[in-house]
Amino acid sequence: MKTLYLECGMGAAGDMLTAALLELIDDKQAFIGQMNALGLPGVRVEAERAVKCGITGTHIKVTVNGEEEETSDDHGHEHHHKHHHTSAADIEALIDGLALSDRVKKDAKTVYALIAQAESRVHGCPVSEIHFHEVGSMDAVADVVSVCMLMELIAPGQVIASPVHVGSGYVRCAHGVLPVPAPATALLLEGVPTYGGRIQGELCTPTGAALLKRFVSRFGDQPVMRTSAVGYGLGKKDFEQANCVRAFLGESEERLERITKLECNVDDMTGEDIGFAMEQLFQEGARDVYTQAVGMKKNRPGILLSVLCLPDDADRLAEVIMKHTSTLGVRRQDMSRYLLERHEKTVSTVYGDIRIKYAAGMGVDRVKPEYDDVAAAARKHGVSLEEIRRQLKNK
Repeated sequence: MKTLYLECGMGAAGDMLTAALLELIDDKQAFIGQMNALGLPGVRVEAERAVKCGITGTHIKVTVNGEEEETSDDHGHEHHHKHHHTSAADIEALIDGLALSDRVKKDAKTVYALIAQAESRVHGCPVSEIHFHEVGSMDAVADVVSVCMLMELIAPGQVIASPVHVGSGYVRCAHGVLPVPAPATALLLEGVPTYGGRIQGELCTPTGAALLKRFVSRFGDQPVMRTSAVGYGLGKKDFEQANCVRAFLGESEERLERITKLECNVDDMTGEDIGFAMEQLFQEGARDVYTQAVGMKKNRPGILLSVLCLPDDADRLAEVIMKHTSTLGVRRQDMSRYLLERHEKTVSTVYGDIRIKYAAGMGVDRVKPEYDDVAAAARKHGVSLEEIRRQLKNK
């Protein structure tokens, strides 16, 4: 399986993740040119060669209206512009207006939604009232969009990351002096293995944490893999330890994925209520949700609700089942499943961008367009599904 492994021994920030991923692709200058052609207001992105503790890598330099982002603390990666407030709606509108694929737009908006939800919990106000400070500035938007674009370009079958070093001490931000990890970062890293240490400073920023949350499927040791490329994304600050995110791209030998199945039987819910429960489970990250008709005690017809999820999500999804169904108990079964190597790419047609899904391995080679994209294009242009698929055959 095509595997991307991120080594976060010095935390993670948007610029460092961008630089590490940039080193994995062939035409780096073309990508930088694409970033600068997006039209982010006042933004210019440059990739510079740099050295940390004898290691040569890439540093991403972002200027806004000709000025380089300034660091507001002595230790962290995050670079801030003072007194810059941007609403969540402003960010979403900005991203929607960029010449990006639908997938990149969705990923970028999801990253900001994660940050907004964390900020909402920190400040005790609705997401609609959240105004970003540092993470709303144009340099941060450039970091988020860059990582989302590179992830689409690299198209890994899975993304794994090491436990995240968050640093220690305090960081100065728009709200004052805060402990490390900053409150929003700590919330974003819920469920993620993290650790501190003797290094004073903010090693993992809210932007970095949200990007990891969006793209990483699991955290742990690097799997056995045949590495084809290694990227070093260097931060701006100097520490006694090389200040970088390291990215490994290659083929892993894993064909099995640990998976958990949650099940319950219900015989006193309407079809509408079951459908609503299924929607909530998918929104909370279930890999699959399905129902089967079963016979229950006292000869009652009932429904068997089954949920497939990653083991780390099982406890949270069990709570969702309890909340949205009438069951009194949820069965859990941990197992493994065989997986084909999967990736997708976006192709342009006269009817718009369509994602194509590829699956291979174990003697199988499959290609299939994403149904949601095909259906959306058919509705928009008033043509049949078959017409869209016919266009794709020529791609």
